Amino acid sequence: MHAHHQTHRRRNRVAQWPACQHPRSSTPKLLSSTPAEGVEGASPEKIELHFSENLVTQFSGAKLLMTEMAGMAHAPMPVKAKVSGGTDPKTMFIIPTSPLTTGTYKVEWRAVSSDTHPITGNIIFKVK
Repeated sequence: MHAHHQTHRRRNRVAQWPACQHPRSSTPKLLSSTPAEGVEGASPEKIELHFSENLVTQFSGAKLLMTEMAGMAHAPMPVKAKVSGGTDPKTMFIIPTSPLTTGTYKVEWRAVSSDTHPITGNIIFKVK
């Protein structure tokens, strides 16, 4: 019984640990995107990613890949696109150089804010 009580206390301490993280560490999180994850619609003129922190543009970036063409899965193919920051330092734009054809697309992004810790993720959307 006594040993069980000790284990319980130790487990509690571990569970509380993340709350004591340094308040200055600001890791960017993807808050929203246009088009949103999983959306099916017309070819977007640009893809917008909105993050929770200001991005360091020279270390942040994104790749646009086509993962499926009209129902046929294939190896991801890079799509030519220009990546740029916006007037809002929390926003990243991916602008395809030509309209996207029907298929499934994936944006693989990498966001680095002032804490210099890179965060990566992706969104998938479909063009009809």
